[in-house]
Amino acid sequence: MAECRKRKETEAAGFLHGGDLEGAAEKSGFAPSDLLDFSANINPLGMPPGVREAIVESMDRALFYPDPFCRKLRKALAEHTGQKTEYILCGNGGADLIYRLVYALRPKKALVTAPAFAEYEEALVQTGTELLFHELGEAPVTDSFLEKLSPELDLVFLCNPNNPTGLLTEKPLIQKLLDRSRELGVRVLLDECFLDFVPEKEEYSLADLLEEYPGLVILKSFTKLYAIPGLRLGYVLSSDTELLERMRRAGQPWAVSEAAQAAGIAALQAEGFRERTIRLVTEERAFLKKSLEDMGFHVLDGQANYLCFRAQGDKKLTERLLKEGILLRSCANYRGLGADYYRTAVRGRAENERLQAALGKVVGRHE
Repeated sequence: MAECRKRKETEAAGFLHGGDLEGAAEKSGFAPSDLLDFSANINPLGMPPGVREAIVESMDRALFYPDPFCRKLRKALAEHTGQKTEYILCGNGGADLIYRLVYALRPKKALVTAPAFAEYEEALVQTGTELLFHELGEAPVTDSFLEKLSPELDLVFLCNPNNPTGLLTEKPLIQKLLDRSRELGVRVLLDECFLDFVPEKEEYSLADLLEEYPGLVILKSFTKLYAIPGLRLGYVLSSDTELLERMRRAGQPWAVSEAAQAAGIAALQAEGFRERTIRLVTEERAFLKKSLEDMGFHVLDGQANYLCFRAQGDKKLTERLLKEGILLRSCANYRGLGADYYRTAVRGRAENERLQAALGKVVGRHE
């Protein structure tokens, strides 16, 4: 019994992300299927048409090993992105590719914003990398970030829009970062996983400049936009094909399952899906932002499919909402934010109204 309790405590302390329905069910007494998850930022439209059917059809091929090079998927991605096939490497979700990059490079020193996606730091800790943090708090990235660049750095992580704040970094500023990094011989991992939810994506993405900046690696994911987090599928773009090969060798050879490859190909064929998603998310984000502000929360002007907000002094909001069957992402373990910061996904109107009602019920009920 003692070992079981210790294992559960370790799991609870070690998991840094949202979406842990099983853990939430154990704490709350709700069945996982009865919980409403605002802690993971998944497209409220769900999977695109044709994806579920492609997954089912792929089961006949599960008798064989999946293509270790994801040839068909990379070809589909090349057509979708306008990039060369050799500039694409697929992986078992975005997190897998973050670890592969860090394992391939073994950087001695790296620069990361605070706050930022937790897996940047987690991966760098695995390789004993010295970490330099640039404190953002609620602020967007500015020129002061560039001042942290030095010849001692090997790798820089930047997420656009930022996770968890949702704030965007302007493309000219990122180009200045890349220019300076190229001069210093520093590589840059630019995480654009949530940029698909920004209507003017092309005005922010650096994918059109891959060949100009060989030290640039752009991270993309199918998880959020195409609502397939359980399948694990992501990819990176880089004109440094030698680095991509090192990243491929830095993990196990069959990184992407047959089902995930089939789902990815089908998702890319869903015409108009991103546009429908953006319309819904834009409308519902505005609704949710106003709802949170009307309840007295300080809400950041996020531009993705989530919102970061502060409940001044209230550090137990997630616990009280869980009693109502709702998961909210606490930002207590994000560097640069306090324990009274939270992140909520943007979902459909009925679900957002349920969150609104639950928050109205528990606000001011401090325990």
